[in-house]
Amino acid sequence: MKLITLYLPETYIKALDQLVDERFYPNRAEAIRVAIRDLISAEVWRRNGVD
Repeated sequence: MKLITLYLPETYIKALDQLVDERFYPNRAEAIRVAIRDLISAEVWRRNGVD
């Protein structure tokens, strides 16, 4: 894996922390990875016919 740095609005960070606190995800990074995976699945792979 590669490390990236990104800036997020405070409201996004608070929402991520809530998901982590409620144990939906083990940490912020995992929640972000899942969100990116879902975005790629919806926007790229389906558009190109890859599942």
